[in-house]
Amino acid sequence: MAVPEFKALTPSDAETALTVGVADQVAHMLDFTGYFKLLDRASFLYDPRTSGITQAELKFANWTTVGAELLVTGGVQVQGGELILEMRLFDTFKGKLVVGKRYNGRIEDQRAMVKRFCTEVIQALTGNAGVFNSRLAFASKSEDKKEIYTCEFDGTNVQRLTNRNSISSMPNWSSDGRHLAYISFVGNSPARIVVRDLQSNLETVFDFPGTQIAPAWVPGRFELSATLTIAGDPEIYLLTGGGKVIKRITYNSGIDVDSSWSPDGKKMAFVSKRAGTPQIFVQEMDTGRIYRVTFQGQYNTQPSWSPKGDRIAYSALEEGQINIYTIDIEGNRPIRLTYNQGDNEAPSWSPDGSLIAFISNREGQSRIYVMTAIGTDQRRLLVLPGEQSLPKWSPNISP
Repeated sequence: MAVPEFKALTPSDAETALTVGVADQVAHMLDFTGYFKLLDRASFLYDPRTSGITQAELKFANWTTVGAELLVTGGVQVQGGELILEMRLFDTFKGKLVVGKRYNGRIEDQRAMVKRFCTEVIQALTGNAGVFNSRLAFASKSEDKKEIYTCEFDGTNVQRLTNRNSISSMPNWSSDGRHLAYISFVGNSPARIVVRDLQSNLETVFDFPGTQIAPAWVPGRFELSATLTIAGDPEIYLLTGGGKVIKRITYNSGIDVDSSWSPDGKKMAFVSKRAGTPQIFVQEMDTGRIYRVTFQGQYNTQPSWSPKGDRIAYSALEEGQINIYTIDIEGNRPIRLTYNQGDNEAPSWSPDGSLIAFISNREGQSRIYVMTAIGTDQRRLLVLPGEQSLPKWSPNISP
């Protein structure tokens, strides 16, 4: 893919100042997906100041010559405080327009316009909406405190969500992106599940005896599963989003924890020691049937069901190191994604199933990384003070 510098449509200092920055932003977002190889602008046979940006004006042979199969062109216009962006995606071999959009807004809406265009590009090429309107929630530890933070899909716009001056962890998004559940040590109590309405910022603290951990929302419903010790043994229960018990799901003397739901809400993956060591199991909600998924290794945890429903990502301890695998939902074809780079764990799928966020200590402290669903293009997402853990990817949230 080629993303040349954009063109100032009614040349002015304000427009010229944006031509490189907006093009860079488009290139960064599309590069983040892992779908494209972005070409070096130094190789382009193109001058944005004099060349055209429309299908009739372009010489596609100049782009195929330098290896560009796809081309993004753009125009920038500033009128007072209004920004107008024209952006187009071309198939250079066919000489054909694939996506063409014009966006009007304030200058500060630039990033939102770029995200919308990139969503259109990925939608046109893959049939999926991509990740550009998603966020990640995670825990970040500094000294002896741990708080919940969120950031945009690419690690930008980091925001602190909690300020409990305590230990807060295990964030999990509802499937509509409106609520976030997490656990926190509230006062002198054991860990409690907290559900925050992200529109009103009102919070509900669950009130059960014993410990409450690992909340996981059921897709499409205001319900979540969590591990509770109200009967003494850590078991998984189904709860309302308001903190009432609907039913107990698991019944076993071993610890049951870390639930993750299939996209249709009909199956639940979880970790249990019922086989002697921590392994991943799946329970069918309609029939109650439970079957074991992982058999390789003695310690498999942190299942994360893919949005496409076909695979489960998980963390596996072997030979003293933790690595991330995926496996199909019947327990076949385990595929290892991380190799020889410290401990890698806590996988979480992007909403379109193309990327996986995870934590790694490959550079020392625990940081959040991102890779493609097949393990390629591994890179750090962000750097904050302290250590980050347990990233959880949101659905795409309408702006």
